[in-house]
Amino acid sequence: MDRRKSLKILTTSAIATGAIVAGCDTPKQEKVEAKVETPAFTYDRTKEELEREKKLQEEASFFTPHELATITILADIIIPKDEVSGSASEAEVPAFIDFIVKDMPQHQTPMRGGLRWLDVKCLNKYSNVFKDCSPQQQIEMVDAIAYPKKAKPDMMQGVAFFNLMRNLTASGFYTTPMGIKDLGYAGNLANQWNGVPADVLKQYDLAYSEKELKECINFDKV
Repeated sequence: MDRRKSLKILTTSAIATGAIVAGCDTPKQEKVEAKVETPAFTYDRTKEELEREKKLQEEASFFTPHELATITILADIIIPKDEVSGSASEAEVPAFIDFIVKDMPQHQTPMRGGLRWLDVKCLNKYSNVFKDCSPQQQIEMVDAIAYPKKAKPDMMQGVAFFNLMRNLTASGFYTTPMGIKDLGYAGNLANQWNGVPADVLKQYDLAYSEKELKECINFDKV
């Protein structure tokens, strides 16, 4: 199945909000001093929104290095590099996900619990945490939780986690210049209108005044 084509039909702004119950208690997380750089905001924001975003960007990463490594692998499995564009990690999707869970704390427990669930399943089956499994083992585990209708009952917690991970990855990737280029749809773009064409004005015996030409019609080219 072509995962990239499947993801293009998703509503990329939709983020799953269902929580999962981790299969076991989450161990104490080590303190992370390093900060994860988040993509710069280039669209119009209110002063309050900018201040909040700046504060979140300055905070240390929510995820541990181990968790970020796992997220990076998963994101690149969901959206790998191909002949059209780079991978999810090349579009800085892991940093986006780290920012989102700080901005939307309701995703913190589902994400952390899901990552822990994934590691426990891999330890039981492959004697390694997910990030240390072979690429073949990683794909095998992802295939077991990526298709809800085909997943076994004991994989439902993983299915819920992967749904969230997939939605966050798609949202992060397809809102970057790389992702928009990959879609091949630029959306609405600024245009230039220099008034009614001269031949149409002449047909109706109309004309712009000098004031209209100066103030309303002759815009600089976009």
